[in-house]
Amino acid sequence: MKIYFSCSITGGRDDQPTYTKIVNWMLEGGHEVLTAHLAKTETLAVEADVSPQAVFKRDIAWVDAAEVVVAEVSTPSHGVGYEIAYAVMRGKRVLCLAREGVKVSKMITGNDRLMFARYGEEREAMSEVEGFLKRKT
Repeated sequence: MKIYFSCSITGGRDDQPTYTKIVNWMLEGGHEVLTAHLAKTETLAVEADVSPQAVFKRDIAWVDAAEVVVAEVSTPSHGVGYEIAYAVMRGKRVLCLAREGVKVSKMITGNDRLMFARYGEEREAMSEVEGFLKRKT
């Protein structure tokens, strides 16, 4: 399955190790993660040289190409919020994941056009992703 993985970049990278584990789990499951590079430790440095216009065009094209969107939303990010809204408006299935105990916008938690799940341990996040990917609607 083609997956767009959305995560915070400029908003903060404290959850980067979790992003990597989620993306690697999806790749090991045979999925194509269009944005796998965003989970890497060097993402900030690599993305620094890409113009805002190029990022916008590239990321919108990837959302359009994806079958589903998986977003880790524990760290607030304008870009992630935009990608989620865009995907929902395009009729994509969207899963938003957040660590237990973090505040998440009610625009995400109250949206019945996407799936929202919390996790404690990282294996719980993978379990949520697995269940989401198995669903057809």
